[in-house]
Amino acid sequence: MKKNKLLILSAILVVFCIACEREKEFDPTLLHGKWKQNTLFEVYKSDGTGYTWDEADDVTEEEAQPFEWSLNKDKLEHIHIMEMGGRIPKNYKVTELNSTTLQYEDTYDRSYNFTKMQ
Repeated sequence: MKKNKLLILSAILVVFCIACEREKEFDPTLLHGKWKQNTLFEVYKSDGTGYTWDEADDVTEEEAQPFEWSLNKDKLEHIHIMEMGGRIPKNYKVTELNSTTLQYEDTYDRSYNFTKMQ
């Protein structure tokens, strides 16, 4: 009897964990526009390109770092395009995306919280 209860409890726990790990799905068109977190800015264009800059690093929008982006369910990928021809991928998990808020985490659990500007 104890084994059956333990087995049932284990099965419930597995189902619960699987349900919790389910990927959320976000609408990529909500990303289009300019986003700000303190001095950090990101611009997402509808053609899958964008750029980012941080005024704290004394970088202006004209000097911004270009990137290509894609959003698949809750997986946001930036591929930063370097001046010397290199491409650096960065992956994030979106936790919230609506018409005014963009929140995501990197693989080191660093959180970003942006507000839409335009």
